[in-house]
Amino acid sequence: MSTRFSFRGIVPPLVTPLLPDFTLDVFSLEKILNHIIEGGVHGVFILGTTGESPSLSQKIKIQLIRETCRIVDDRIPVLVGITDCALGDSLELAEMATNYGANAVVAAPPFYMNISQVDLELYFRDLANRCELPLMLYTIPSHAKTPISIETAKSLSKHPNIVGLKDSTGNLDYMNSLSEAFADHSDFGLLIGPEERLLDSLKVGFQGGVSGGANVFPQIYVKCFEYFEAGDLEKAQEFQNMILELSAELYNHVDHPSSYLKGLKECMKLSHLSGGILSPPQRPFSDDEKLTFHKKFDKIKAKIQKLLEE
Repeated sequence: MSTRFSFRGIVPPLVTPLLPDFTLDVFSLEKILNHIIEGGVHGVFILGTTGESPSLSQKIKIQLIRETCRIVDDRIPVLVGITDCALGDSLELAEMATNYGANAVVAAPPFYMNISQVDLELYFRDLANRCELPLMLYTIPSHAKTPISIETAKSLSKHPNIVGLKDSTGNLDYMNSLSEAFADHSDFGLLIGPEERLLDSLKVGFQGGVSGGANVFPQIYVKCFEYFEAGDLEKAQEFQNMILELSAELYNHVDHPSSYLKGLKECMKLSHLSGGILSPPQRPFSDDEKLTFHKKFDKIKAKIQKLLEE
């Protein structure tokens, strides 16, 4: 069984770079990983929502685990998403994460069957018992359908191999309730998913953020975290304001359920970090949408560069 795993800081939920035939783009993967590490991030989370994990084959997932651990080479912690509807596939990914040298695994509730909180708790306990690496819970009811209640999280936190929770509910009340529930349990890590809540979550005791925009502009998220840690809330708010503007301009470019992924992958392409290809059934922007998006991207990029130079 694993030793207790703790984490603080900014951990990008890595986009999965793909080639036109939808196989893994290892060349771009190396560029992205080196880019975020040079940007000062404190870890990386692969095979999450931003990584389009449910749309990837098990073969590509295993290849991504292997190549990420090889490229990172212990420079930062590697967290591996193992969420699946089949327990066996989750356990296979957990085994691969262990074998290739990752630091922790992350699991959301299985996202197809209806699950009670009682069954969900038993499921996570079974998963934690059978994983060698520390397990972080991941609540994202918008995608996984079943939420992780505060009571379930508190009960599961007593398991020696369940070490934290990533909150991607986007719900302010839930975030605050989590903070209150674990105020006296600093060894149970809380990470925020929606980057729009990064600074708010840090103020109430969360340890860090799983921020998608850090794939492209890692420094603004790292700066926000570092200024908060240093007690300079005014500077931290400056960078949080930039994060909010980035979100408003680039993640909501079109009225589409996958606008966030479309925007983020197009940002990766414009930054020469990957080809911007999405895994089916996701599709990129239309040609007209790309033209207007590129103007927004250039504007945001210039603002970020100016802020970093101040």
